[in-house]
Amino acid sequence: MRVRKLIVLLSLAMVPVLFGNFTSTVKAADPIKMTYANFFPPVHVQSKLAESWCQEVEKRTNGAVKIDYYPGGTLTKAPQTYEGVSLGIADIGMTVLAYTRGRFPVLGAVDLPMGYPNGVVATKVANAVLEQFKPEEFKDTQVMFLHAHGPGYIHTMKKPVKNLADMKGLKIRSTGMSTYLVNGLGGTPVGQGMSEAYTSLQKGVVDGSAHPLEANKGWKLGEVLKYCVAEDSVAYTTAMIVTMNKAKWAALSPEIQKTIMEINSEWTIKHGQAWDEIDVEGRKFFTEKGNEIITLDPKESAKWEEAVKPAIASYAQELNAKGFNGTEIIDFISKTIESSK
Repeated sequence: MRVRKLIVLLSLAMVPVLFGNFTSTVKAADPIKMTYANFFPPVHVQSKLAESWCQEVEKRTNGAVKIDYYPGGTLTKAPQTYEGVSLGIADIGMTVLAYTRGRFPVLGAVDLPMGYPNGVVATKVANAVLEQFKPEEFKDTQVMFLHAHGPGYIHTMKKPVKNLADMKGLKIRSTGMSTYLVNGLGGTPVGQGMSEAYTSLQKGVVDGSAHPLEANKGWKLGEVLKYCVAEDSVAYTTAMIVTMNKAKWAALSPEIQKTIMEINSEWTIKHGQAWDEIDVEGRKFFTEKGNEIITLDPKESAKWEEAVKPAIASYAQELNAKGFNGTEIIDFISKTIESSK
């Protein structure tokens, strides 16, 4: 009898221990932690959107995924971001494809001076090319989405540009495919990233810059420039990528992957719309500084459009030489722009 009581008492004593062990095993797993690298300064709208994407992922996964955000090139510099993501230096990254020119030939065609009317259309085109051609150039990361800025224009400091003759000999700061616009118009492109633009213009290293209106405020370029030729017929864009390390993506559950892809669809639209909103702000900032926005007459506009056609055709030939159907890709871009207006 005493033995039986002893056994019962010992059994009861073990219940809290067993229960405690059980609760510890079913306790929620630690969150999956990731890093997001972005070159945009923290105050830039595109940086704030990236940060809000991180917050939305955490919210919709109920804290299962937490992302530490690093703006302003603090984790990886813009030209190294894509490779940094592929190597796991950053788990997620946003960068400008044109900063590593030649690395992304198919998407590079999106940046040509094809006559983009706004950022919403440019963003649609970039993602449509990604979906249509599924380029191998992104095979070593998991692409979240692309977005692209509104119409890129020629800006100058001292000399207003009102016709093709005015472009001759001007040194224009350019990034990636905007060099095709500058070359086509008779200027001299000088390859520089946005972070170098202000100082380069201020010191007179270049005579002007190719960029969208938003950069006049977002990067303060309107403080050192005087003229902008707002010519939509030859407006270029610059595509940007948000992408994730492949191993990190593969480690996520199908449910979390689905949630992130849903967020991506929403933020693609947000980024495109944001480009247009900040273009309006950039235009206002530019004109309030006493600067001039130049509009070409239809005859001169047609000359500019004709002037860049050989540059576009030359890129198509470059793609053909690399084994891509350059003509098909550029025709697809042109038709998508028209159908998206």
